[in-house]
Amino acid sequence: MKLNLKITAGIITSVMLMTSCKSGDDKADGYGNFEATETIVSAESNGKLLAFNVDEGTFLKEGTAVGYVDTVQLFLKKEQILATKNVVKAKSAGVLSQINVLKAQLNTAHISKKRIENMLQENAATPKQLEAIAGEIQVVDQQIKSIEIQNSAVMNELKSLDIQLQQIEDKLLKSTITNPLNGTVLVKYAAPFEMTAFGKPLYKIADLSSMQLRVYVSQTQLTSIKIGQKVTVKVDEAEGMKSYSGHITWVAAEAEFTPKIIQTKEERVNLVYAVKVEVNNDGGLKIGMPAEMWLITQE
Repeated sequence: MKLNLKITAGIITSVMLMTSCKSGDDKADGYGNFEATETIVSAESNGKLLAFNVDEGTFLKEGTAVGYVDTVQLFLKKEQILATKNVVKAKSAGVLSQINVLKAQLNTAHISKKRIENMLQENAATPKQLEAIAGEIQVVDQQIKSIEIQNSAVMNELKSLDIQLQQIEDKLLKSTITNPLNGTVLVKYAAPFEMTAFGKPLYKIADLSSMQLRVYVSQTQLTSIKIGQKVTVKVDEAEGMKSYSGHITWVAAEAEFTPKIIQTKEERVNLVYAVKVEVNNDGGLKIGMPAEMWLITQE
């Protein structure tokens, strides 16, 4: 009986030792939480939010128009600038018409000058006549230059109006709220018919198709970690652990103290290095979810 007790005790001790060794070998290489790149979409114009079709948890495609800000004042301003531009165009047309008339006069004066020069060679005209026509040509030249200066100011005014129209068009374009990337709406900050302003947050969105697991490893583990290295990521589920494939995309250049979120570390004051692991999301991974990283060792 005593012998059986000793054998039983020995077996129990052996099992406990094996279990202890196994649990030590099964310790993960890193612990952390999932995160994603979050983008806050803000308003780019001021006014009332007349439409805003965004709901938390919904998936939005890149380039989708999700709302717009009141554009009545911008439209009226645009119409005012267009009316002013038509007036300035008419003024420019009048100036150009004057220039054309003067150029016709100048051409006629040059023809007359040439004729007088020929007549002077045959003593059929006087030098005084030649001086008179030369003076007339000079006066017309000065008139043309003066009107061209006036037209230059008119053209600059037209350019200024064109720039103002471009600014209005840009504001009208930015009054439409366009979703910048494929992703899931995380938080909604505004509602239809609220007043909004430039830079005011409207909603937060993130691409959850691929998640980043930020884990922390010790200095001694750095030699076995490389960018692009494939790893196994495990998360808790109802019956044990679920595994995902991932690869390392980033390793911190500087060490930091173990964050408080890491509950599995035995010595929390140790210096560790942050590592990011890219994992394709099948819909089961969420922001903030804890996970383990296991390095894939090759035999």
